[in-house]
Amino acid sequence: MSLEAGNVEPGHVDIEPGTRIRRLLIVRLSAMGDVIHTLPAVHALRQAFPRAYIGWLIEERWAELLCAAGSPRRGPRSPLRPLVDEVHTVNLKAWGKSPFSIATLQRTATVWNDVRDARYDAVVDLQGAIRSAVLARLSRARAVYGAAEPREAPASLWYTRKVVAHGRHVIEQNLSVAAALVEGGMKPAEDVSCDLPCDPVTEARTEEELARNHVRDFAILNPGAGWGAKRWPAERYGEVARRLAEAGMCPLINYGPGEEDLFRAVLATSGGCARSMKDSVTELIALTRRARIFIGGDTGPLHLAAALRVPVVAIFGPTDPARNGPYGTRSVVLRSAESVTSHARRADPDEGLLAIGSGEVMAAAHTLLGVDLRG
Repeated sequence: MSLEAGNVEPGHVDIEPGTRIRRLLIVRLSAMGDVIHTLPAVHALRQAFPRAYIGWLIEERWAELLCAAGSPRRGPRSPLRPLVDEVHTVNLKAWGKSPFSIATLQRTATVWNDVRDARYDAVVDLQGAIRSAVLARLSRARAVYGAAEPREAPASLWYTRKVVAHGRHVIEQNLSVAAALVEGGMKPAEDVSCDLPCDPVTEARTEEELARNHVRDFAILNPGAGWGAKRWPAERYGEVARRLAEAGMCPLINYGPGEEDLFRAVLATSGGCARSMKDSVTELIALTRRARIFIGGDTGPLHLAAALRVPVVAIFGPTDPARNGPYGTRSVVLRSAESVTSHARRADPDEGLLAIGSGEVMAAAHTLLGVDLRG
């Protein structure tokens, strides 16, 4: 395996003839939606190298997207950890607060000993950030692959192989970077819903909880988003929740830490018919599997629903659905012509987003479900 830096097209193999990658590390640290957008590329690599030992370096907060809560993070694959052989976790935010504490030093030493002991042949950085590229290089793998034009340009300085990425959607771009490791390229990723952990205990508990609350058909509504410009007004989610309930479908409102005010606003506008759900990632996966439809903006739970093949009504504002929209499931994307693509983390909702009314969302749900929900 050569270490000379250079640009490669997908299909180029950075391996000596007759050899195969036996141990491969994926670096995608966060966040939920971005990790989910990486699954198809890793799925394709698993198909290309079925006997390879594949590890993944990820932020602790999102490890349950790869390995169900409480289950072993290394060893034989199973429904609890279906895609990778080992999950390595970091907690960069917490470590950064006390970088020289004994606890931090011990934890970082443990992580890097585990990574280096795995003796990975190659690393693929699918985050494209400076920190992810540095961590990839610290693995001591013989080759580090990444996009020739990563999200943070200096990241490419740490790659030994720079891949010219192709595709409009970020999933397609990730696939094209991963394809550089595979002679002759890779087949398009198939259904990746099986790559998400499935914990029988959590699945059974979810069924029991739904039955106890007499919930059969339900929709998941997600009013939160990474920043304010991507958030459709909570009051409009409340209007949608009320109209769903009137049509006989239970509206479950998903919200995360610090989003309690969003739920209260949805609840008030819904006339009290909305129900809250605040779950762990493992529980959210189990519940989302059973949803009839998902309604939300450009955020992790929406991309989780898409990966699980749940129909999605996607409400987009400043981010581009051609690059970040729902992928691989039946969906209706609502975006005003007034919205301009921008990743500026503004607190106020995008003006174009405000142009989308609850009636349009209900009409989109009707289109996907074939049931008249419009009232």
